[in-house]
Amino acid sequence: MLYEYKLDTPKQNFYNITGQVRRAIADSDIKNGLAVVYCPHTTAGITINENADPDVVRDMLYALDKTYPDRPEFRHSEGNSAAHLKASAIGSGVTIIVDMGKLLLGTWQGIYFCEFDPPRSRKFYVKLLGDKKGD
Repeated sequence: MLYEYKLDTPKQNFYNITGQVRRAIADSDIKNGLAVVYCPHTTAGITINENADPDVVRDMLYALDKTYPDRPEFRHSEGNSAAHLKASAIGSGVTIIVDMGKLLLGTWQGIYFCEFDPPRSRKFYVKLLGDKKGD
């Protein structure tokens, strides 16, 4: 099963999408298997990290900005090379185990859509693979 979600991203940020992924599983007939969460954009990404303390997201954004700053030497004509670098570092997707109809995430973990080139109207996909309920 494939689910598509739309997301408006007004600023550079990590947007918690755990709820949408959980809803996709609840709406599906998947009992055990995998949830693949994928971002089809070159200046955004998907990651799993702590969702209890918002300072973690702030610290990650700060560190990414320090690690991948805009540089006058960049030649990409759109001027968003730093966003491309951050997206490549984070990655375009994650895979999470689905067990007994639930995401197998750690206590503090959440799934994030990472925006590095705002503002944008984005989308992401959730693909569910596995055994159906009742099988």
